Amino acid sequence: MTVCLFQAIRGPLLRVRARITSHVWVLRHLSGKAGGLRILLYGKDEQRRQTGWIDAQTWEVILVRTLNQNMGTPYPRALIRAFFLGFLFFLFTSNLAFSQPGPIITATYEGIINPVAAEYLHEAIRYAEEQRAQLLVFQLDTPGGLDTSMRDMIKDMAGSQIPIVVFVSPTGGRAASAGVFLTLAAHIAAMAPGTNIGAAHPVAMGGGEMDDVMKEKVENDSAAYIRSIAERHGRNTEWAEDAVRKSVSAPATQAKELGLIDLIAQDLDDLLAQLDGWDVQMGAQTVTLETTNAARQSFPMNWRLQALQVISNPNIAYVLMTIGTIGLIAEMYNPGAILPGVVGVISLILAFYSLHSLPVNYAGVLLFILGIVMLMLEVTVTSFGLLAIGGVTAMILGSVMLMNQDFPFYQISWSVILPMVGLVLGFTFFVVRFGVKALRSRTTTGSEGMVGLIGLAKTNLSPDGKIFVHGELWNAVSSDSVSAGQEIEVTHIEGLTLHVKPVLPHREEL
Repeated sequence: MTVCLFQAIRGPLLRVRARITSHVWVLRHLSGKAGGLRILLYGKDEQRRQTGWIDAQTWEVILVRTLNQNMGTPYPRALIRAFFLGFLFFLFTSNLAFSQPGPIITATYEGIINPVAAEYLHEAIRYAEEQRAQLLVFQLDTPGGLDTSMRDMIKDMAGSQIPIVVFVSPTGGRAASAGVFLTLAAHIAAMAPGTNIGAAHPVAMGGGEMDDVMKEKVENDSAAYIRSIAERHGRNTEWAEDAVRKSVSAPATQAKELGLIDLIAQDLDDLLAQLDGWDVQMGAQTVTLETTNAARQSFPMNWRLQALQVISNPNIAYVLMTIGTIGLIAEMYNPGAILPGVVGVISLILAFYSLHSLPVNYAGVLLFILGIVMLMLEVTVTSFGLLAIGGVTAMILGSVMLMNQDFPFYQISWSVILPMVGLVLGFTFFVVRFGVKALRSRTTTGSEGMVGLIGLAKTNLSPDGKIFVHGELWNAVSSDSVSAGQEIEVTHIEGLTLHVKPVLPHREEL
């Protein structure tokens, strides 16, 4: 019946709305007061614009009369009253829902700008848009990283439907190299006290030196890119270009004075307090932030990205490369062992993924692998220790050269290098020790393993007969007479016949 009533009064309601809007400009406010629900109205034009409270009962009378006049069939007043109050309740709750400010999403990243960082920011922006957030705060602390990943992140920021704040924090953090581009590309740039920004000069990765022509091309490209970013967001273009060409840097206070950032905040609470009422230009639209009572939601990195970020650490990459190389060499020395080969291949694949996002010097990689190979050869080649010394030297030199020296924050720690070299050296000496021990020990398998065993004569040996040795019955020949039940010792083997001699009893000396 309710559906039929709604369909029946839909047309009259539209005519009621047309009649009301000829006298009323817009519904502005709903409020519960003593005496009933009242509606604040504004006149349509200057001559008739008046502000006043009209009792809801008056609107009910107007609505009932209008419906009866337009429909010709009178409906019960109680039913129309219920429908009208429900309609007003819907408007009231909708107004409350839409008036609530959107949540604030926070994401934190600390480390190298690489594919992990790019994917994390992309997912954070997508999540914030799905949650209809009013703001995304990206807390950043980075020494720099890959140009390709940085550009992917800037593209995501430029295409975002919500404002993005890049907050360089905590105190002691930095936005160096690629971090400069990301900070300047944000809709709002902020820094914590004690942080710094700058040193964005491009450097070749892979250990090779760029020639003058290529160096100039890369530098000009980066300078033009950062200048365009600064121009778009109204930041200091001259300093931005100097950060690329001259590697200049600035602390937070100077960055604020130079017009590189918008504000300095002690922490996230201070940042949001300063952003309340801040106008952000999003294309042709201006968005005003309401951060005081807004809900906050943290967007942590998922386990997959956390794992990829861990193996992107240069120290972890070094350990994985060491384990992978040892595993493959051990598998080649012992075909069919399987486990060393499986561990080695998995470790090397993870190491190569990590090295892909690091400024690797491949001469260092070759020296490092050569050192491990030389140590493994020490096991089988008689070099009187020369291969071991050469292997340790090559491993240490390769470890030092592994990362490009232009990136000091990517250098491998000595607390990782020395244990890894010691591990490989110890593994080599462990194998050598057991090899020497095996050479000096008596043979226990094959025909040679039978020589020297003690057995028991089952029959008389004169000169041949049967003996029991090593859990088996053998044909035996003895040059000396041996009685059944007497102990014998195997001297050598000829075909399937054992040559033995009697074991003489030991005499105790008095």
